[in-house]
Amino acid sequence: MREYPTRAVETDEARQRIHDLLVTGDNRLKQGVAAAKIRQSYEQALAVAREHGLEDSIRPLVEIRLADLERLAGGSPPPDPPAA
Repeated sequence: MREYPTRAVETDEARQRIHDLLVTGDNRLKQGVAAAKIRQSYEQALAVAREHGLEDSIRPLVEIRLADLERLAGGSPPPDPPAA
């Protein structure tokens, strides 16, 4: 069995936790859960990323989701799909 350095394992676990939190937020959004709970999932993902030095790669994903959440909370219609 191959042994991994502790840092690599921690980073892999952090990435999995971030993924799980983003998916939880996305699922909550689809299920119509309160915006505060959705936001909490996204912000937790960003906090985990920050703790493990992954913030630069995760922040854009979280910012897009938070912007969409704000747009939806404001009642704006979704953007038109791109022309085929």
